[in-house]
Amino acid sequence: MTKQAIFNKIKQYDTIIIHRHVRPDPDAYGSQAGLAEIIQSNYPDKNVYITGEHDASLDFLVQMDEVPDSAFEGALVIVCDTANQARIDDQRYNQGSELIKIDHHPVVDEYGDIQWVDTNASSTCEMIYGLYLHMKEEGTELSDQAARLIYAGIVGDTGRFLFPSTTTKTLSYASELVHYNFDRKLLYNELYKTPLHVAKLKGHILQNVSLDEAGSATIILSKEVLEEYGLTASETSQLVGILGDIEGILAWVFFVEEEESIRVRLRSKGPVINKIAENHNGGGHPMAAGATAGSWEETKEIAEELRDVCKSYQS
Repeated sequence: MTKQAIFNKIKQYDTIIIHRHVRPDPDAYGSQAGLAEIIQSNYPDKNVYITGEHDASLDFLVQMDEVPDSAFEGALVIVCDTANQARIDDQRYNQGSELIKIDHHPVVDEYGDIQWVDTNASSTCEMIYGLYLHMKEEGTELSDQAARLIYAGIVGDTGRFLFPSTTTKTLSYASELVHYNFDRKLLYNELYKTPLHVAKLKGHILQNVSLDEAGSATIILSKEVLEEYGLTASETSQLVGILGDIEGILAWVFFVEEEESIRVRLRSKGPVINKIAENHNGGGHPMAAGATAGSWEETKEIAEELRDVCKSYQS
Protein backbone atom coordinates (compact mmCIF):
# COMPACT_ATOMS: atom_id res chain seq x y z
CA MET A 1 0.00 0.00 0.00
CA THR A 2 1.36 3.40 -1.03
CA LYS A 3 0.39 5.21 2.17
CA GLN A 4 2.16 2.60 4.26
CA ALA A 5 5.25 2.85 2.05
CA ILE A 6 5.30 6.63 2.57
CA PHE A 7 4.81 6.21 6.32
CA ASN A 8 7.69 3.73 6.44
CA LYS A 9 10.00 6.23 4.74
CA ILE A 10 8.94 9.00 7.11
CA LYS A 11 9.80 6.81 10.07
CA GLN A 12 13.12 5.79 8.48
CA TYR A 13 14.67 9.22 7.81
CA ASP A 14 16.06 11.70 10.32
CA THR A 15 15.86 14.65 7.90
CA ILE A 16 12.79 15.31 5.75
CA ILE A 17 12.46 18.25 3.34
CA ILE A 18 9.06 19.05 1.86
CA HIS A 19 8.54 21.03 -1.36
CA ARG A 20 5.51 22.29 -3.33
CA HIS A 21 4.86 24.12 -6.58
CA VAL A 22 5.85 27.63 -7.63
CA ARG A 23 3.19 30.34 -7.38
CA PRO A 24 1.65 28.57 -4.40
CA ASP A 25 -1.98 28.50 -3.32
CA PRO A 26 -3.49 27.44 0.02
CA ASP A 27 -3.46 23.76 -0.96
CA ALA A 28 0.24 23.90 -1.83
CA TYR A 29 1.10 25.60 1.46
CA GLY A 30 -1.38 23.57 3.46
CA SER A 31 -0.30 20.15 2.22
CA GLN A 32 3.40 20.97 2.48
CA ALA A 33 3.26 22.56 5.93
CA GLY A 34 0.46 20.34 7.22
CA LEU A 35 2.49 17.21 6.49
CA ALA A 36 5.58 18.81 8.05
CA GLU A 37 3.60 19.63 11.20
CA ILE A 38 2.27 16.06 11.46
CA ILE A 39 5.79 14.67 11.22
CA GLN A 40 7.47 17.22 13.49
CA SER A 41 4.84 17.07 16.25
CA ASN A 42 4.96 13.27 16.38
CA TYR A 43 8.71 12.90 15.82
CA PRO A 44 10.28 15.92 17.54
CA ASP A 45 13.81 14.56 17.09
CA LYS A 46 13.57 14.65 13.30
CA ASN A 47 14.74 17.63 11.24
CA VAL A 48 11.75 18.67 9.13
CA TYR A 49 11.94 21.57 6.66
CA ILE A 50 9.51 23.27 4.29
CA THR A 51 11.08 25.07 1.37
CA GLY A 52 10.11 27.40 -1.46
CA GLU A 53 9.85 31.08 -2.28
CA HIS A 54 8.14 33.25 0.31
CA ASP A 55 4.62 34.36 -0.68
CA ALA A 56 3.40 37.32 1.36
CA SER A 57 -0.27 36.58 0.64
CA LEU A 58 0.06 33.25 2.47
CA ASP A 59 2.08 34.47 5.46
CA PHE A 60 -0.97 33.96 7.66
CA LEU A 61 -0.67 30.20 7.13
CA VAL A 62 3.02 29.54 7.72
CA GLN A 63 6.55 30.80 7.05
CA MET A 64 8.97 28.89 4.84
CA ASP A 65 12.29 27.66 6.28
CA GLU A 66 15.80 28.56 5.21
CA VAL A 67 17.22 25.21 4.10
CA PRO A 68 21.00 24.86 3.67
CA ASP A 69 22.36 22.73 0.83
CA SER A 70 23.91 20.41 3.39
CA ALA A 71 20.47 19.43 4.70
CA PHE A 72 19.69 17.53 1.50
CA GLU A 73 22.51 15.05 2.01
CA GLY A 74 20.92 11.81 3.18
CA ALA A 75 17.46 13.40 3.38
CA LEU A 76 14.03 12.20 2.36
CA VAL A 77 12.45 14.72 -0.02
CA ILE A 78 8.67 14.93 -0.45
CA VAL A 79 7.04 17.07 -3.16
CA CYS A 80 3.38 17.99 -2.60
CA ASP A 81 0.76 19.22 -5.07
CA THR A 82 3.05 19.39 -8.12
CA ALA A 83 2.38 17.45 -11.34
CA ASN A 84 5.57 18.28 -13.22
CA GLN A 85 9.16 18.73 -12.13
CA ALA A 86 9.62 22.10 -13.84
CA ARG A 87 7.06 23.63 -11.44
CA ILE A 88 8.66 22.36 -8.23
CA ASP A 89 9.70 25.32 -6.10
CA ASP A 90 13.35 24.95 -5.06
CA GLN A 91 15.00 22.80 -7.70
CA ARG A 92 17.23 21.10 -5.16
CA TYR A 93 14.43 18.55 -4.73
CA ASN A 94 16.51 15.87 -6.49
CA GLN A 95 19.50 16.20 -4.17
CA GLY A 96 18.15 13.99 -1.37
CA SER A 97 18.53 10.24 -0.97
CA GLU A 98 14.93 9.40 -1.91
CA LEU A 99 12.02 11.31 -3.43
CA ILE A 100 8.27 10.98 -2.87
CA LYS A 101 5.54 12.64 -4.94
CA ILE A 102 2.10 13.31 -3.40
CA ASP A 103 -0.34 14.98 -5.78
CA HIS A 104 -3.94 15.16 -6.96
CA HIS A 105 -3.32 16.63 -10.42
CA PRO A 106 -3.40 14.54 -13.61
CA VAL A 107 0.07 13.09 -14.20
CA VAL A 108 2.36 15.23 -16.33
CA ASP A 109 5.74 13.90 -15.13
CA GLU A 110 6.30 10.56 -13.49
CA TYR A 111 8.96 11.29 -10.91
CA GLY A 112 9.94 10.04 -7.50
CA ASP A 113 10.86 6.71 -5.94
CA ILE A 114 7.31 6.58 -4.57
CA GLN A 115 4.45 8.26 -6.44
CA TRP A 116 1.03 8.70 -4.84
CA VAL A 117 -1.34 10.43 -7.25
CA ASP A 118 -5.09 10.54 -6.65
CA THR A 119 -6.95 12.62 -9.23
CA ASN A 120 -10.24 11.89 -7.43
CA ALA A 121 -9.09 13.84 -4.38
CA SER A 122 -10.36 17.41 -4.10
CA SER A 123 -6.94 18.61 -2.98
CA THR A 124 -3.56 17.37 -1.89
CA CYS A 125 -4.57 18.41 1.62
CA GLU A 126 -7.36 15.85 1.44
CA MET A 127 -4.72 13.25 0.63
CA ILE A 128 -2.53 14.39 3.53
CA TYR A 129 -5.45 13.95 5.91
CA GLY A 130 -6.00 10.48 4.47
CA LEU A 131 -2.32 9.72 5.09
CA TYR A 132 -2.73 10.92 8.68
CA LEU A 133 -5.72 8.59 9.18
CA HIS A 134 -3.53 5.72 8.04
CA MET A 135 -0.68 6.80 10.32
CA LYS A 136 -3.18 7.20 13.18
CA GLU A 137 -3.48 3.42 13.34
CA GLU A 138 0.06 3.37 14.74
CA GLY A 139 -0.55 6.17 17.23
CA THR A 140 0.12 9.30 15.16
CA GLU A 141 -1.74 12.36 16.46
CA LEU A 142 -2.96 15.45 14.62
CA SER A 143 -2.15 18.83 16.18
CA ASP A 144 -4.46 21.82 15.97
CA GLN A 145 -1.97 23.58 13.70
CA ALA A 146 -1.85 20.62 11.29
CA ALA A 147 -5.66 20.52 11.22
CA ARG A 148 -5.77 24.27 10.47
CA LEU A 149 -3.32 23.99 7.59
CA ILE A 150 -5.01 20.96 6.04
CA TYR A 151 -8.47 22.50 6.38
CA ALA A 152 -7.26 25.72 4.72
CA GLY A 153 -5.97 23.77 1.72
CA ILE A 154 -9.20 21.82 1.31
CA VAL A 155 -11.29 25.00 1.54
CA GLY A 156 -9.03 26.78 -0.95
CA ASP A 157 -9.00 24.07 -3.60
CA THR A 158 -12.74 23.36 -3.39
CA GLY A 159 -13.75 27.02 -3.51
CA ARG A 160 -15.38 26.72 -0.10
CA PHE A 161 -16.84 23.33 -1.10
CA LEU A 162 -18.57 24.74 -4.21
CA PHE A 163 -16.43 23.07 -6.89
CA PRO A 164 -17.44 19.70 -8.41
CA SER A 165 -14.27 18.15 -6.96
CA THR A 166 -15.96 18.23 -3.54
CA THR A 167 -17.02 14.69 -2.60
CA THR A 168 -18.62 12.99 0.37
CA LYS A 169 -15.09 12.11 1.52
CA THR A 170 -14.08 15.78 1.30
CA LEU A 171 -17.01 16.85 3.44
CA SER A 172 -16.45 14.00 5.89
CA TYR A 173 -12.81 14.99 6.37
CA ALA A 174 -13.76 18.66 6.75
CA SER A 175 -16.34 17.79 9.39
CA GLU A 176 -13.63 16.02 11.39
CA LEU A 177 -11.12 18.83 11.00
CA VAL A 178 -13.45 21.53 12.33
CA HIS A 179 -13.48 19.76 15.71
CA TYR A 180 -9.87 20.86 16.24
CA ASN A 181 -9.04 24.04 18.11
CA PHE A 182 -8.33 26.72 15.50
CA ASP A 183 -10.10 29.95 14.63
CA ARG A 184 -12.16 29.11 11.56
CA LYS A 185 -13.61 32.60 11.26
CA LEU A 186 -10.16 34.18 11.26
CA LEU A 187 -8.95 31.62 8.72
CA TYR A 188 -11.81 32.41 6.34
CA ASN A 189 -11.21 36.12 6.79
CA GLU A 190 -7.56 35.72 5.82
CA LEU A 191 -8.33 33.44 2.89
CA TYR A 192 -10.97 35.70 1.35
CA LYS A 193 -10.31 39.25 2.48
CA THR A 194 -10.19 41.76 -0.36
CA PRO A 195 -8.11 44.94 -0.01
CA LEU A 196 -9.63 48.06 -1.53
CA HIS A 197 -7.13 48.28 -4.39
CA VAL A 198 -7.90 44.65 -5.32
CA ALA A 199 -11.62 45.39 -5.29
CA LYS A 200 -11.03 48.31 -7.65
CA LEU A 201 -9.17 46.03 -10.05
CA LYS A 202 -12.15 43.67 -9.89
CA GLY A 203 -14.25 46.50 -11.30
CA HIS A 204 -11.72 47.03 -14.09
CA ILE A 205 -11.84 43.33 -14.98
CA LEU A 206 -15.64 43.23 -15.15
CA GLN A 207 -15.69 46.35 -17.35
CA ASN A 208 -13.02 45.08 -19.75
CA VAL A 209 -13.71 41.36 -20.12
CA SER A 210 -13.82 40.20 -23.72
CA LEU A 211 -16.28 37.39 -24.55
CA ASP A 212 -16.51 35.68 -27.96
CA GLU A 213 -19.25 33.64 -29.61
CA ALA A 214 -17.69 30.34 -28.48
CA GLY A 215 -18.08 31.24 -24.82
CA SER A 216 -14.40 31.91 -24.11
CA ALA A 217 -13.42 35.09 -22.28
CA THR A 218 -10.10 36.89 -22.05
CA ILE A 219 -8.66 39.37 -19.57
CA ILE A 220 -5.33 41.14 -20.09
CA LEU A 221 -3.61 42.63 -17.07
CA SER A 222 -0.57 44.48 -18.33
CA LYS A 223 2.19 45.94 -16.15
CA GLU A 224 0.61 49.35 -16.65
CA VAL A 225 -2.76 48.14 -15.33
CA LEU A 226 -1.13 46.46 -12.34
CA GLU A 227 0.82 49.63 -11.56
CA GLU A 228 -2.33 51.75 -11.89
CA TYR A 229 -4.15 49.66 -9.29
CA GLY A 230 -1.08 48.95 -7.15
CA LEU A 231 -1.07 45.15 -7.43
CA THR A 232 1.57 42.54 -7.96
CA ALA A 233 1.03 39.69 -10.41
CA SER A 234 0.68 37.26 -7.48
CA GLU A 235 -2.11 39.29 -5.89
CA THR A 236 -4.30 38.91 -8.97
CA SER A 237 -4.75 35.19 -8.22
CA GLN A 238 -7.66 35.93 -5.87
CA LEU A 239 -9.61 37.51 -8.75
CA VAL A 240 -9.39 34.75 -11.33
CA GLY A 241 -12.69 33.18 -10.28
CA ILE A 242 -14.88 36.26 -10.57
CA LEU A 243 -15.95 35.51 -14.16
CA GLY A 244 -17.41 32.14 -13.20
CA ASP A 245 -20.91 33.50 -12.49
CA ILE A 246 -21.27 35.44 -15.73
CA GLU A 247 -23.86 34.00 -18.10
CA GLY A 248 -22.46 32.83 -21.42
CA ILE A 249 -18.88 32.29 -20.26
CA LEU A 250 -17.78 28.65 -20.55
CA ALA A 251 -14.06 29.15 -19.97
CA TRP A 252 -11.76 32.09 -19.43
CA VAL A 253 -8.12 33.08 -19.29
CA PHE A 254 -6.23 35.79 -17.42
CA PHE A 255 -2.98 37.00 -18.98
CA VAL A 256 -0.95 38.74 -16.27
CA GLU A 257 2.26 40.47 -17.36
CA GLU A 258 5.34 39.88 -15.22
CA GLU A 259 8.92 41.06 -15.60
CA GLU A 260 10.10 38.48 -18.13
CA SER A 261 7.00 36.44 -18.99
CA ILE A 262 3.21 36.44 -18.92
CA ARG A 263 1.41 34.42 -16.29
CA VAL A 264 -1.54 32.46 -17.67
CA ARG A 265 -4.49 31.48 -15.47
CA LEU A 266 -7.13 29.27 -17.06
CA ARG A 267 -10.55 28.39 -15.61
CA SER A 268 -13.55 26.52 -16.98
CA LYS A 269 -17.16 25.58 -16.28
CA GLY A 270 -17.06 22.57 -18.58
CA PRO A 271 -14.44 22.50 -21.36
CA VAL A 272 -11.21 20.73 -20.40
CA ILE A 273 -8.43 23.30 -20.33
CA ASN A 274 -5.42 21.68 -18.64
CA LYS A 275 -4.12 20.35 -21.96
CA ILE A 276 -3.83 23.95 -23.14
CA ALA A 277 -1.72 24.71 -20.08
CA GLU A 278 0.49 21.70 -20.72
CA ASN A 279 1.19 23.04 -24.21
CA HIS A 280 2.58 26.23 -22.67
CA ASN A 281 4.91 25.28 -19.82
CA GLY A 282 2.16 24.59 -17.33
CA GLY A 283 -0.44 22.14 -16.12
CA GLY A 284 -3.25 21.66 -13.64
CA HIS A 285 -6.76 20.30 -13.38
CA PRO A 286 -9.28 19.85 -16.19
CA MET A 287 -11.18 22.94 -15.00
CA ALA A 288 -8.39 24.99 -13.39
CA ALA A 289 -4.85 25.29 -14.74
CA GLY A 290 -1.91 27.63 -15.11
CA ALA A 291 0.83 28.22 -17.65
CA THR A 292 3.50 30.68 -18.76
CA ALA A 293 3.65 32.56 -22.05
CA GLY A 294 6.87 33.99 -23.36
CA SER A 295 5.30 36.72 -25.47
CA TRP A 296 2.02 38.41 -26.31
CA GLU A 297 2.04 36.45 -29.57
CA GLU A 298 1.92 33.26 -27.54
CA THR A 299 -1.06 34.58 -25.56
CA LYS A 300 -2.94 34.91 -28.85
CA GLU A 301 -2.23 31.23 -29.53
CA ILE A 302 -3.55 30.32 -26.08
CA ALA A 303 -6.70 32.40 -26.59
CA GLU A 304 -7.29 30.67 -29.91
CA GLU A 305 -6.80 27.25 -28.34
CA LEU A 306 -9.30 28.19 -25.65
CA ARG A 307 -11.83 29.22 -28.29
CA ASP A 308 -11.35 25.90 -30.08
CA VAL A 309 -11.87 23.95 -26.87
CA CYS A 310 -15.07 25.87 -26.14
CA LYS A 311 -16.36 25.31 -29.69
CA SER A 312 -15.66 21.57 -29.45
CA TYR A 313 -17.38 21.41 -26.09
CA GLN A 314 -20.59 22.86 -27.59
CA SER A 315 -20.59 20.71 -30.72
